[in-house]
Amino acid sequence: MDIARFKKLPIMGIIRGIEEDTVAPLMEAVVSAGLETIEITMNTMNAEKMITRTVQAGHNRLMVGAGTVLTVESAKSALNAGATFIVMPVLIDEVVDYCVKNVIPVFPGALTPGEIYRAWSAGATMVKVFPSGFFGPAYFKEIKSPFANIELMACGGVTAKNISSYLASGASAAAFGASIFKREWLAEKEFNKVAAEIQNLVQAFKRADVR
Repeated sequence: MDIARFKKLPIMGIIRGIEEDTVAPLMEAVVSAGLETIEITMNTMNAEKMITRTVQAGHNRLMVGAGTVLTVESAKSALNAGATFIVMPVLIDEVVDYCVKNVIPVFPGALTPGEIYRAWSAGATMVKVFPSGFFGPAYFKEIKSPFANIELMACGGVTAKNISSYLASGASAAAFGASIFKREWLAEKEFNKVAAEIQNLVQAFKRADVR
């Protein structure tokens, strides 16, 4: 992952449970909508294969990583498949240590001030605040008051309508998943709907970028 590139468009799409025949057309829709960063969760069936297929479909237009990584072995497997960054739902010290030592961008999950500080101190590239939707942008403003230097990624509940509020409140990035990669849309191959929602989010970010 090119962190400088990600910070120019710090929006990450999270895909869980993708089917092999869906990968290529979905990635074309993602790219056409302007998204540049995709995470495939490791609890997806044949996750490693899906990561490889996503990398191939992206043709260097996408930065592809692995999410829901819970062990060092899972991280290694994802990286061998082509992932270039690692995302976790919580802080797992040994995974962060491995990524830091190997210069791999890593996004551990955290929620409370203590968890966030510990994740950042461990070497997080950014701390994924999850689930953000239950606390909202105001929570980020409170966290940034004592932790101004900690970079936070909002995950859960981010929409085109509220992404500007998250940015204004201190979020450095945002991630979305099933709210746009809806199971029914993927099943019915309605990739145009996915693309339209992603485009709305990307455009909202560009209009509201307050960094």
